[in-house]
Amino acid sequence: MPEKRKDSKGRVLKDGESQRANGTYDYRYTDIHKKRRCIYAKSLTELRKKEEELWRDLADGIDYAAGEMTVADLVDRYMNLKRGLKPNSLRSYNTAVKRIHADPFGQKAIKTVKLSDAKGWFVFLHDSGFKQNTIGILQSVVRPAFEMAVEDDIIRKNPFKFKLSDVVPKDAYVRDALTREQQEKYLQFVQDYGGNYYDDIVILMGTGLRVSELYGLTRADIDFERHCIHVRRQLCRTAEKPYFVTPPKTKSGIRNVPMTDTVCAALRRVVKARASTKVEALVDGCSGFLFLDKSGMPKVAMHLENYMRGVQGKFEKVYGKPVPRITPHVLRHTFCTNVQQAGLDVKSLQYLMGHSNASVTLDVYTHSSFESVERAFEQIAGNL
Repeated sequence: MPEKRKDSKGRVLKDGESQRANGTYDYRYTDIHKKRRCIYAKSLTELRKKEEELWRDLADGIDYAAGEMTVADLVDRYMNLKRGLKPNSLRSYNTAVKRIHADPFGQKAIKTVKLSDAKGWFVFLHDSGFKQNTIGILQSVVRPAFEMAVEDDIIRKNPFKFKLSDVVPKDAYVRDALTREQQEKYLQFVQDYGGNYYDDIVILMGTGLRVSELYGLTRADIDFERHCIHVRRQLCRTAEKPYFVTPPKTKSGIRNVPMTDTVCAALRRVVKARASTKVEALVDGCSGFLFLDKSGMPKVAMHLENYMRGVQGKFEKVYGKPVPRITPHVLRHTFCTNVQQAGLDVKSLQYLMGHSNASVTLDVYTHSSFESVERAFEQIAGNL
């Protein structure tokens, strides 16, 4: 009978176990793909814990060796299989992937990442100055990547399956809707200030369109007889692509928005003032965009945002008092709040805003003042 192998402390070694010259231990085994593998440990006790984990995984069909893959490598694998992302989303995802590669957390083996590690990473990022929205984008990449690893039998559980708000507080900038008085003063100042954007602002404030939806409009999208705008696309721009057309953010974004007389008049002015160009810009098969800049090219969000920044500074310089920071998105908030306070039901308001979920409409885009609540209460007080 062959003599049993022992380590330097006289402990009997099992089949596959051995002690190396430097005093550490290893264990050799055959994985689920019939390949010879080896795991290492500083002590025999640690090695046998790893063996137990290894055989439990092998019995359940878990690919123990693949679990050595880093978080960054897993994310790369996931992104290589991801399809159907819109350009803006793809840009955000790629930025998130770069952050993961640059972060020490990205070099951790995925099988070592526990729930507390995942939460701790997000807390660390927030304490380091990252906003919740940025961390949310990171989570939208790593959570499905780890879920893919679970489905591939590489790990048992997804450590990123938790609500971000449980560990990172909301810190988004609150965009207040403009009051009626602020709306009137702002529009009057824009009209006096000049520039080719007064009608753009009137339309945004009176329809709640996203600025990219406004600049994606063509003449065929305007029905003056029915006082209706057909929202079908967004015209966007990035550093990589000067112009591109994309569908609205969600399927609900494809909608028909009624026009008030004020909006209708503004659009008629836009159509009338639109200069005929020798060459119409063709963007992803679309042409005839209504809103053009001075050079005859389609406007994009950047044009209006730059103009509104200039107006903001000029207003404060002339009148000596600040107003809320006004952006195209604040105009969208303002429209939604105006319509909600006028009494439109939630589902209709959700449709107008192009939201897929009514909670977004109520929680993010509407702002109630005491005066509006007081008026609403007076209307129902008699029934209480």
